[in-house]
Amino acid sequence: MRTLTLITTGGTIEKTYDESTGSLENRRSIVGRMLRRLRLEGTVVTTVELMSKDSLHMTDADRARVVAAVRFALGGSPRPDGVVVLHGTDTLCLTGELLRAELDPPCPVVLTGAMRPYEMQRSDALQNLTEALFAAGTLPPGVYCVAHGRALPFPGVCKDREAGTFRSTAP
Repeated sequence: MRTLTLITTGGTIEKTYDESTGSLENRRSIVGRMLRRLRLEGTVVTTVELMSKDSLHMTDADRARVVAAVRFALGGSPRPDGVVVLHGTDTLCLTGELLRAELDPPCPVVLTGAMRPYEMQRSDALQNLTEALFAAGTLPPGVYCVAHGRALPFPGVCKDREAGTFRSTAP
């Protein structure tokens, strides 16, 4: 049995449409709806709803909370085979760099998000979540960004706004 911890922070991947205001907002985690659409044979996913924020509104204190939540998950018993952090794409790289600097994880720690919310057509949310869950159980220990069919190790990951994905700046 493979065990994974999934930590949600909000971001575009979890934004929902508010009919009364016509806006997309982070109000609560919707990852449960996403997970119910997946067939995860032999995998137990423990979800931790840490916060529900657009990553542009995340503070240094929020990022410290993410590090603490990952550290806590890694210290659990039994220790998970991997940790996935759902995160907004705008500042995912800042959090990934901090996790890489603060932790020496004994298993993969994977950050992922989406360029379009799960609730929208042509969203990359479910694909990225699926890839992240798979990668968290197969990659070697380290901190990664997983999206759009690629696993990029930190340090040196950045958002490529023109291409609508992430890229590595490492040589």
